[in-house]
Amino acid sequence: MYAVVNTGGKQAKVEVGTIVAVEKLKAEVGESVSLPVIFIADGDSIMATPSELAGASVTAEVLEHFKGEKQIVFKFKKRKGYKRTKGHRQQLTAVRVTDIAVAGGAKPAKPEKAEKPAKAVEAPEAEAPKVEAPVVEAAASSEAAPQPCAATKSDGTPCTNKVKEGSTYCGVHAKKYEG
Repeated sequence: MYAVVNTGGKQAKVEVGTIVAVEKLKAEVGESVSLPVIFIADGDSIMATPSELAGASVTAEVLEHFKGEKQIVFKFKKRKGYKRTKGHRQQLTAVRVTDIAVAGGAKPAKPEKAEKPAKAVEAPEAEAPKVEAPVVEAAASSEAAPQPCAATKSDGTPCTNKVKEGSTYCGVHAKKYEG
């Protein structure tokens, strides 16, 4: 069985006998403290909703107060000659978890597994007979083979561009001759 507790703005996974360093608590060495629980798990069962955790608690014994590792804070501004170095050591408390209690001494309820919906076996539908598309005969000769433009170039050769729809000239010559 394990629990997740919230203390000092951080969360920690704890079991009975686990020693955890948390933010400094206002308790003397040797005192028992209660830590707020946000999750309890026991094998396959889980308790995570506030209604399930209403009576749950994690009890821990304070072992010592100490300072954490030094954190270096270095500030600088480039090309200004500004450099500042400072350090910080966080105040911490070591606690040993002595008990994880669930409301009423009951074990966490096993979560209900969602049943998979039974697959409905569908009878294969009779396939409709395949109908072949009718063969379209070649349309009028003007649509089958595009006509070349009716314009002639300045050197006397005919234009070979395809004509615009509804015109006898291509897109290049339509403006010149029609408009």
